Amino acid sequence: MTDHANIEALIARVALADRSAFASLYDATSSKLFGVCLSILKDKQAAEDAVQDTYIKIWSKADQYHTNGMSPMTWVITIARNTSIDLLRTHRKNHNGIDEMPELMDDSNGPEAFSIATGENIRIAQCLEELENEKAEAVRGAYLYGLSYAELAIRFNVPLNTVRSWLRRSLLKLRGCLSND
Repeated sequence: MTDHANIEALIARVALADRSAFASLYDATSSKLFGVCLSILKDKQAAEDAVQDTYIKIWSKADQYHTNGMSPMTWVITIARNTSIDLLRTHRKNHNGIDEMPELMDDSNGPEAFSIATGENIRIAQCLEELENEKAEAVRGAYLYGLSYAELAIRFNVPLNTVRSWLRRSLLKLRGCLSND
């Protein structure tokens, strides 16, 4: 049995609440999912938490696997990626109060630079709020979290060219919003 077919069969058995299949699925996929989570979160403990949350979601959503048209590894990786991004957003909101552009929040150049960066962060956040939710999330995914167009297409369940159009139009709107004095 190929890895693809094996993972798919394990997911089907997990959907029937088969604990041994769940353990086998974990053994077959956990190292890959940990790598995905770690690449997003950049913290071992946070990645371990994300992996645990991912498997809880897999256990509860295994019966939904066939309805989405993804390969089995793409499905579990998407769950891990989305879980990690959600944890990253929660962490950033709790620490900055503003999660849209946390990398601008750098006080290493002094209080004046920090104040300017904070103001820019707020402007960008306000301009992102003017976009439709899906389009703003696509911009954040591409430019904050480094997701590829293909990954965004999977996440939003839209064609690749739709993602390209969303990003191009959204960036034009953001440029217009940010250029308004």
